[in-house]
Amino acid sequence: MAETRTTCPYCGVGCGVVVAGGADALSLPSSPSLRGGGADEAIQGPVRAGPGLLRFARNDDVGNSETIASGGRGNAKDLAVSGDPIHPANFGRLCSKGGALGETLGLEGRLLDPMIGGRTASWDEALDRVAAGFAKAIEEHGPDSVAFYVSGQLLTEDYYVANKLMKGFIGSGNIDTNSRLCMASSVAGHRRAFGGDVVPGCYEDWEQADLAIYVGSNAAWCHPILHRRLLAAREKRGTRIVVIDPRRTATCDEADLHLAIAPGTDVLLFNGLLAHLVRTGALDRGWIAAHAAGFEEAAIAAAEDAPDIAAVAAGCRLPEEAVRRFYAWFAHTPATLTIYSQGVNQSTRGTDKVNAIINCHLATGRIGRPGAGPFSVTGQPNAMGGREVGGLANQLAAHMGFEDPAVRDRVRRFWRAPLLAERPGLKAVELFDAVAAGRIKALWIMATNPAVSVPDAERLRRGLERCDLVVVSDVTAETDTARLADVLLPAAGWGEKDGTVTNSERRISRQRRFRPLPGQARPDWWIVTQLARRMGFAEAFPYADPAAIFREHAALSAFENQGARAFDIGGLAALDQAQYDALEPVQWPVPEGRRLGTARLFAEGGFPTPDGRARFVPVRHRPPAHRPDRDRPMLLNTGRLRDQWHTMTRTGAVPRLAANSPEPAVELHPDDARRHGLAEGDLARLRSGWGRALARVRITPDQAPGQAFLAMHWNDRFTADCVAGRLASPAVDPVSGQPELKHTPVSLDRVPLGWEGFLVSRRRMRPTGLVYWTRRAAAGCQIYTLGGPEPPADGIILGRSLLAPGKDRQVIEFADAKRGLFRLATLESGELAECLFVAPPGRLPDPEWLLARFAAETPALDEADRRALLSGRAPAGAPAEGRIVCACLGVGLERILRTIREGRGIGVKELGALLGAGTNCGSCVPELKEIVAHAALPAAG
Repeated sequence: MAETRTTCPYCGVGCGVVVAGGADALSLPSSPSLRGGGADEAIQGPVRAGPGLLRFARNDDVGNSETIASGGRGNAKDLAVSGDPIHPANFGRLCSKGGALGETLGLEGRLLDPMIGGRTASWDEALDRVAAGFAKAIEEHGPDSVAFYVSGQLLTEDYYVANKLMKGFIGSGNIDTNSRLCMASSVAGHRRAFGGDVVPGCYEDWEQADLAIYVGSNAAWCHPILHRRLLAAREKRGTRIVVIDPRRTATCDEADLHLAIAPGTDVLLFNGLLAHLVRTGALDRGWIAAHAAGFEEAAIAAAEDAPDIAAVAAGCRLPEEAVRRFYAWFAHTPATLTIYSQGVNQSTRGTDKVNAIINCHLATGRIGRPGAGPFSVTGQPNAMGGREVGGLANQLAAHMGFEDPAVRDRVRRFWRAPLLAERPGLKAVELFDAVAAGRIKALWIMATNPAVSVPDAERLRRGLERCDLVVVSDVTAETDTARLADVLLPAAGWGEKDGTVTNSERRISRQRRFRPLPGQARPDWWIVTQLARRMGFAEAFPYADPAAIFREHAALSAFENQGARAFDIGGLAALDQAQYDALEPVQWPVPEGRRLGTARLFAEGGFPTPDGRARFVPVRHRPPAHRPDRDRPMLLNTGRLRDQWHTMTRTGAVPRLAANSPEPAVELHPDDARRHGLAEGDLARLRSGWGRALARVRITPDQAPGQAFLAMHWNDRFTADCVAGRLASPAVDPVSGQPELKHTPVSLDRVPLGWEGFLVSRRRMRPTGLVYWTRRAAAGCQIYTLGGPEPPADGIILGRSLLAPGKDRQVIEFADAKRGLFRLATLESGELAECLFVAPPGRLPDPEWLLARFAAETPALDEADRRALLSGRAPAGAPAEGRIVCACLGVGLERILRTIREGRGIGVKELGALLGAGTNCGSCVPELKEIVAHAALPAAG
């Protein structure tokens, strides 16, 4: 089969991927399924909706649910996805999400046609509607009445034309990106310290460091490929690892030192470090004198914050000896790498945190040298590429800003754009505030789901409902944001489009197309270009392919640069189509006359500032914007799960990725659980000053007392009420505009349950009328977990209302009213169609054997299966897999426990040899260690 080398569309590591198979490997659904449409209404039965296309018609008699889709599923047949062994980011390894990419390529739930007001439209009609809406708003209210909200899921070429259209030709700065939610503080910190948004190091530094410091980064889960590179190097060189995080995460499993700092005290800790370096003389004064400015002011501010180690330890709520050890390790280890991510950035003091870290590296000259430097790891595949082209509202393009009139004139002349914006636009939270206030009249959202991810999400949703024109271009028809759109535009997805992305080490890699465009889907750059032409800017948007856009982007980076800006890829500006197609991964800068990239920057100075010097930035510790009080005594932190991505539009459809964390859970310390009267598995209602959420309770000593953790992925497609964005504080960093997503005061209350249930069905739906439900994908079916405060009899009624109607269905049913037990299965032609079990809390059987029946190639029931349905006990047969622990290789808890019981002295390495668990990306290794330790406890007693 043909092989295509491309790049993973998930995190900012930018792993290379090899796809075997190609353009002929895509099959459309052979039976009716949702091929578009933004509405999640109850739908049933195909109706003709255009040449060769089947749609579903509304049917209000389906029952107490809203069916999203049923029937066949599009597949990417005969496609094999593996890591690219020669890509310098991953050398063949993929994490659980990357390894499951082939399982996300079906067409179920895809948006495949333009839609206007819920009806199918042609591209001409849809684009004319968007162009007219934007033109009307601009004519009546000015260019600042319109906005784009874009995404790190876009390719650089998509980003470039969107930014050019808004800032160059519409004449407003109102284009911002969801990277504002994850990387803006790093950008601001880089610009203050270096004069430009530059990560000075490279991934090889992870392997050459003698001390690696993770700050606010759970890399074992969020960037596991890089974490594995660090651990592999540690075996050879004995690298010390320090983790600075209020939570004990999976990354702490391999740490030599875990500093569980009080939330929001990072500046104090690193100011203390700078003061310690000054007191002990552990400075590189020669490097400072030659290459930096502002040291004395930063040192004075640090000393005022942290007069001694005792003051730091008290303020950060850390043992004094632990702080002393960390400072000594840093002071005496030249090859020190400080890796930071969202725990630093997502804060009202995020920019100051970044500069506090950078100050310590500048003071020791540990920047741009092997194994040394500050290293920001990004959350999205093209967060860096978006920053290069000006995707942030306060940047112009090619790392140029709005501040200098001469710079604005440079971009104006290059683009030939007389309407070029003169000032920054609205940052994400400001932008959606303007939507809610009615100042934004027309908004285009590209490849992202802000109705889930943006803080104070309920206010955002109300604003979108009132906005005159909301346009959403996406691959998915069913997102929370898509439901609020007036116009939906079908965008090309991963594997269907061509372009470039830039990873966290400044490495530009190609994403290459290996499958045809389905339906009417089109690349984002094409959609934006078509709109620009309709708005009268055809001459400035002549692009026929992404290669032409890339050449212009590269030429702008070099235009009147002469070394003034670090971002320079002028050496790639003359690539022809064949060279662009064959482009190998390369790190910028790549100035004119060169094709090879640059691994490290700034070891010998040369910063993109007027005098070529870096800037120390004096920062002071300040408390977060909101703190717990009597009414909201708990502090909520949000973050990622190991096997999920963003709002689950891709990963939520993959059974093995959904199996490890099947329900939303709020993690609590045992003391907090007792104080709130909560037990493991209870339902808890969380309330903040902005919204509420409902989640299961998970009790763990990994949480610090007084703190709670909730994953950010859940949304209205997968659970009744657990959108973390509804809870999150909308307070932002005053410099970067990045919101405070790690520090929201909340209250917790137990929600009593009178009944619990589960429904296994081949349909996807969004149940209504239930206090609690969740959905997760399983092989061949969906499983819904249900619950409510009503008596079990009422739970039976509510559960039955979800069942699909069907006169020809055979029913197997068992009911015990006295004990509140109910079990029902419906069969079609002898095969399982749906199963519903209801019971008092804690009385439900394990549904795994039922899931196996739905997954079977021949799901017809025999007599033993029928008896099992009535009894609620699994029939004798194949051993259960259990909850999936290793998503990469599909290894479940029950199989792991059986293997441990059958062997003697089995540890994680032996499990890896026998089952493969933990041998791929390694992100499940901490959980495997915990399982092995718990399995050994009875013998120890």
